[in-house]
Amino acid sequence: MVGGEETLCTRCIIDLPKTSYPPDENPVIDKLAGRLQLAYGTAFLKLKKEGMVQRMLHQLKYNQHPEIGVKLGKVFGQELKTFGLGEAFDVIVPVPLHASRKRKRGYNQSAKFAEGLSYSLGVPWDESISYRKSSTKTQTRKSKAERWENVKDVFSIANTDALRGKRILLVDDVITTGATLEACGRHLQDEGCNSLSVACIAEAQRS
Repeated sequence: MVGGEETLCTRCIIDLPKTSYPPDENPVIDKLAGRLQLAYGTAFLKLKKEGMVQRMLHQLKYNQHPEIGVKLGKVFGQELKTFGLGEAFDVIVPVPLHASRKRKRGYNQSAKFAEGLSYSLGVPWDESISYRKSSTKTQTRKSKAERWENVKDVFSIANTDALRGKRILLVDDVITTGATLEACGRHLQDEGCNSLSVACIAEAQRS
């Protein structure tokens, strides 16, 4: 970040470690294969321990910088348009935070990413469709099985009419094993969305 420039400087954006994944065949889709039926799936950045992206996400989530999520969404939205996805979705749905955590943080970081995507794609985003019924412990340091047990029953749908027959883009900040996206995405599919796609700010990379 540079003083006088908007949120992330031009050089910072250029230097970001992008995945450059095509949205129809990549490791994000592979992680969710057999678990969610996806139209598209992708992640914007590569997340490595103690790297640039991890520091940036820490600022977004814990240091009151929601504008980072919006800016990343705007940039990634433009990239998705180059893949021909400018008209591929009807609604963007962020993975919800529990109400208590959202009150403490002041915002949902995934919703800020959705807001930026919405701006670039010209697609509405809706934070009211899905909600988290109970607060869960952080997924950090949990195994794949433990991550699934931690989130499998925590999501529900508040507004089924807003998603039935719609092409949904479900967005989150980070995909590691895909447990959170699977748990939330299953509810969206069970309630009758026309198609489901996923997009994340970053994909956790193996060290």
